[in-house]
Amino acid sequence: MNEIKQILQDLHDDKITIDDAYLKLKEQPFEDIGYAKVDLHRKLRQGASEVIYGAGKTPEQIAGIINVMRTHNQNAILITRLSREAAGEIKNLGCEIEYYPDAHAGIAGKIPEPEGKSFIVVATGGTSDIPVAEEAALTAEVLGNRVKRLYDVGVAGLHRVLSHIDEIMSASVIVAVAGMEGALASVLGGLADCPVIAVPTSVGYGASFGGISALLAMLNSCASGVSVVNIDNGFGAGYLAGMINKIRTEGEHKE
Repeated sequence: MNEIKQILQDLHDDKITIDDAYLKLKEQPFEDIGYAKVDLHRKLRQGASEVIYGAGKTPEQIAGIINVMRTHNQNAILITRLSREAAGEIKNLGCEIEYYPDAHAGIAGKIPEPEGKSFIVVATGGTSDIPVAEEAALTAEVLGNRVKRLYDVGVAGLHRVLSHIDEIMSASVIVAVAGMEGALASVLGGLADCPVIAVPTSVGYGASFGGISALLAMLNSCASGVSVVNIDNGFGAGYLAGMINKIRTEGEHKE
């Protein structure tokens, strides 16, 4: 339940007064702390709280943003592109966060229990693609989604991906993470009846051009239903997958 619905429900149940409800609804939609304007109404507008992009921010800045968000009852705050060292410094500043080294990300708060039975599949071409895939998987989980990971199922050994055909055919959305020639997205797009979000990674030798070869291959996929995000953008893929899966989950609740 989003914030406005909760406020209205509390008002209906006589847990708060009309003045209390009015005050909550007119609160400033962001808080200016000098180096950042923290968006406090992001979840209200989009269904998910603001995510902190850790790269380029100091531990003190990240801790300050977290404190503002926690003060306004925002839970499970995701910090992407976060180094282990920065995570340690943030903890020393009094912010309790859990660090996930594979995803290079941190979470302040607790990951919510997944809603519904629908799930997202996050698949990688190789083990080297796991950091980007973990960023996608963790993002989706923070948004309340159920995630199944299929790692190292690239086209160099097609039997590996085919051994997971049940999960692939049952998923509500698939995130395909691959570097090199990026062929995994086309293969999954040709097998599944759900949307496939392709994530090109910068994994590969010289002619992969830091992920550009995989990006172009995925953009030129002949499989229908394949969309593409930017190179190494696990967060963007996980967020979009979470939005798609949420539609399926909401449909389950109506049945």
